[in-house]
Amino acid sequence: QVQLVESGGGLVQAGGSLRLSCAASGRTFSRYAMSWFRQTPGKEREFVSKISGNGSLTTYADSVKGRFTISRDNAKNTFYLQMDSLKPEDTAVYYCAALNTYYSRSPQYWGQGTQVTVSS
Repeated sequence: QVQLVESGGGLVQAGGSLRLSCAASGRTFSRYAMSWFRQTPGKEREFVSKISGNGSLTTYADSVKGRFTISRDNAKNTFYLQMDSLKPEDTAVYYCAALNTYYSRSPQYWGQGTQVTVSS
């Protein structure tokens, strides 16, 4: 069992930055690929980014490529999403998730979500 807790969400103006963190419980954090998803009301949850267990592989949605950076610190059981050049369309609830493998389609564990609001 892995428990995930996000933090770092908030309100920011367009063009600003936020860094989301996701702290994981358990001693096997490094075996999981980790990912970020986001969801707005009335829409399906969408993939944002993922990172492999050792941090060597990363993938980004086209909508955030070049603006967001995913990273992890396995010693701290934490991974991050640095969000720069934020746009109003980035407004959403952001969820962190653990994947059994880097190529898993569905996460095995989810966090509770953190709200990110970007004002224009």
